[in-house]
Amino acid sequence: MTGTMPIVCLVAGEESGDQLGSELMKALNAKLGTGVRYCGVGGERMSSLGLTSFFDMSDVSVMGLTAVLARLPLIVKRVYQTVDAVIASNPDVLVIIDSPEFTHSVAKRVRKRAPHIPIVGYVSPSVWAWRPGRAKKMSVYVDDLLALLPFEPEVHNKLGGPTTHYVGHPLSENANELRPSDGEREALDRPGRVLLVLPGSRGSEIDRLLKDFGETVALVKQEFPDLKVVLPAVSHLEQRIREGVAEWPVAPEIVTGIAAKNAAFRKGHAALAASGTVSLELALAGVPMVVAYKVDWFFRRLKELNKIFKFSSVESFVLPNIILEKKAIPEFLDDEVQPSVLAQHLCALLQDGDDRKAQIASLTCLDDAMRLPEGYSQSAAAADVVVNLMKR
Repeated sequence: MTGTMPIVCLVAGEESGDQLGSELMKALNAKLGTGVRYCGVGGERMSSLGLTSFFDMSDVSVMGLTAVLARLPLIVKRVYQTVDAVIASNPDVLVIIDSPEFTHSVAKRVRKRAPHIPIVGYVSPSVWAWRPGRAKKMSVYVDDLLALLPFEPEVHNKLGGPTTHYVGHPLSENANELRPSDGEREALDRPGRVLLVLPGSRGSEIDRLLKDFGETVALVKQEFPDLKVVLPAVSHLEQRIREGVAEWPVAPEIVTGIAAKNAAFRKGHAALAASGTVSLELALAGVPMVVAYKVDWFFRRLKELNKIFKFSSVESFVLPNIILEKKAIPEFLDDEVQPSVLAQHLCALLQDGDDRKAQIASLTCLDDAMRLPEGYSQSAAAADVVVNLMKR
């Protein structure tokens, strides 16, 4: 490490990265002391802990193709500005956090111009889902990779990616916020079963799934007339969803915000969800579910890759199924997404039968599958890798 005051550069590109980065900074302070100098790109959390940000992170924190294209000149400018600033700072380590379109563009250029700076990647891109060639390319400019999912180290090993360390997932550490306290999730023999409907966090997902989900809910309602439907929505899609469900025969209760979503998960008896991280949230909350997705190529490509590289012993596009290596959760893709089929599976999960018991029993195994060694938190495990690389 350089001098007496370690210099750590962290580059994030969005809110979730700022959260991960701030927890990593706390863990690094615990290991290295408070005399660490932090610089890079971060948001309010990281800045409050002493990070000197090269610019406001909101400049590069954009979602959606239209928004990215509109701000592309500024984003490109910020990439080169960040590279220059990192090299000028000459840190003991550079940690790039998620947002691969921005952070990996920075890392590639830093490696080329200053190959002596060690680089850690925090959060693996989904190379197991698409563009698997990225793994091998990353090994050129990433020395150590911190993975949030337990199967990702083996994936990178098979694809020729960088040395990868499983450091745990934030959801595992916050699982208690998703799990009901005594009496919070009503017994199934009480009136008013709660069905959670989660059609996705992207506009394209809403467009593809909302109609089918509405028809499915109508069929389930016929079986359970006292059914309550709760739809947690991301705030920027709330109005779009309200317009989309206006014709549903069952009006869902639409809630927004993390606290309201967590409260819904604690009360839900079953869920109909689009594929994504939400399936892992539901699984950790102990909510049995049916997962559906409609896309032209993305998850079909994932299934093809799994056949080639054997990332998992089960062919699946649902995270809990991949982690558990069994098809515990029913999943339906593209033409398989039929409301009558989805409804049949949901009705089985909304009553105290074998299907419900079997899935819940499988979901309880996730804690063990995702657990870190005793005494380790996610941020502490990540900090260990960063500090070891700095010492090397």
